[in-house]
Amino acid sequence: MSGIDGPVSVRLDKWLWAARFYRTRSLAVQAIEAGHVRVDGERVKPAQSIRAGTRASVRKQDLVWDFEVLETALRRGPAADAALLYRDTPESAAARQLATAKRREARALPMPSGRPTKRDRRRLEEFLNEP
Repeated sequence: MSGIDGPVSVRLDKWLWAARFYRTRSLAVQAIEAGHVRVDGERVKPAQSIRAGTRASVRKQDLVWDFEVLETALRRGPAADAALLYRDTPESAAARQLATAKRREARALPMPSGRPTKRDRRRLEEFLNEP
C-alpha cells in the first residue's frame, strides 16, 4: 500500500478515513479542526501530509489511540487491511482496555426502576438542602 503500491504521503484526513478511525472524511476533518488529532504532538490541519514513520494520536470521547503510521493509503478497504496501516503503542492499547472495562462495569450497575417515591424525594431534598 505504500511505496510502489500507493503514494508516499497522503492528506491526514484521507488517511484517518482509510485507516477507519472515522466513518467519513468530513468527520475526520471536524476532529482534526477540533484538536482531537495530533501529529508528532502538534495540532495540524486536515491537509497536513502524513507518511510512514509519523507518530500521531487520535482522541475519541475518553479513548486515545497513540500510534505510528506504517503505511499510507488513499482508499478505504476492509478493516483487516486498515489495521495494517498503523501500529498502536502498548500503553495506548492498555489504557483503552482499562477505560472499556470501566464502562462495562458502570453499565452493569443496577439502575433504579420507575419514578422516585415520596420518601425518596424527601430524602433527596434533605440531602441537597444540608449546609
